[in-house]
Amino acid sequence: MFENFFRNLNKKKLNDDKYLFLFDDAKKDEYVCLDCETTGLNPKKDEILSIGAVHIKDNKILMRKTFNIFVKPSQNVNAEAIKIHQIRPVDLQNAVDPKIAILDLLDFIGSRPIVGYYIKFDIAMISKYTKKYIGIKLPNESIEVSSMYYRTRKKTSEYEFIDLKFDTIMKELNIPTLGKHDALNDAIMTSMIFLKLRNVTDAKTTNYTN
Repeated sequence: MFENFFRNLNKKKLNDDKYLFLFDDAKKDEYVCLDCETTGLNPKKDEILSIGAVHIKDNKILMRKTFNIFVKPSQNVNAEAIKIHQIRPVDLQNAVDPKIAILDLLDFIGSRPIVGYYIKFDIAMISKYTKKYIGIKLPNESIEVSSMYYRTRKKTSEYEFIDLKFDTIMKELNIPTLGKHDALNDAIMTSMIFLKLRNVTDAKTTNYTN
């Protein structure tokens, strides 16, 4: 009830009818997995440097449907930030204007649910731009893979610690590692986590109901 209320309130703030498709019903078994590399971890002041995304459909990662773009920052990236995201000034020489990048991303996402690792941060970062360009926060449903993973872990007690680090999840699920600090590679790896956990959850539900 409240979710629909806030969704409709967000829709009323949309200042460009071209993007009404963001509020369409999502097609069954279609998702988009995305990852952003940023200048820092504060959506209010930091900026997006690159975005990687991939479509997921019918339990498959569609490698022909990928999105990979460098975004031009408003100022030079400092050396400390480069140590974290490993995006150098030379990588940004052909980066595109943020408005072009974000609006292209919206076309790529459509109304699909967005899958990611700590995805609320990525959505907050993207929403900073969408509010500026089309008046609204990103309205799509989000799916957090670390929460999916947590629900599959058997705990011996309520106090047991569950390691939710990305590398740990990858290792536990026996998923091959691609290059790190690359937004598209991170999106593809996260897609593999999502599909593996989804299949585990579906199998458990099937066994329970049969």
